[in-house]
Amino acid sequence: MTGGDPVPGPAPSPNPRRRNARPNTTQLPAAGYAGPIPDWPLSRPKKAEKEAWEQLWRLPQAEAWAQMHAERPVARYVRALIVAEDPGSTAFQLSEVRQLEDRLGLTPMSMLRLRWEIAPADPATAAVDPDAPVADVRRLFAV
Repeated sequence: MTGGDPVPGPAPSPNPRRRNARPNTTQLPAAGYAGPIPDWPLSRPKKAEKEAWEQLWRLPQAEAWAQMHAERPVARYVRALIVAEDPGSTAFQLSEVRQLEDRLGLTPMSMLRLRWEIAPADPATAAVDPDAPVADVRRLFAV
């Protein structure tokens, strides 16, 4: 065959599809969840539980939790977290928290498994510190 001859066989598909293709990932907002923080669904929260609850519901992952109506699992995680952070906690309590973190997408590995990724921050809305030092590129090239 010469260089310009077509390759024998059927023409390639105009819409190829990988057999091992992964489903689309879920993009979570880089700025975090902006919706309303749900009411605490369990019995009366302690002060530390309330603070952790409010912090968690501002994470990017909370966007997915809100869509799944996962208030109770998140609340159970908060309750277990506060107990596990106590100096007298047991290995079992720490293990429970670790497992709940994985289920809720709070670790990098669990985000990969859930196919969640944090969307790139919009540079137009990113806060810029006007007092931040600026590198002088000329000094880099002078060396």
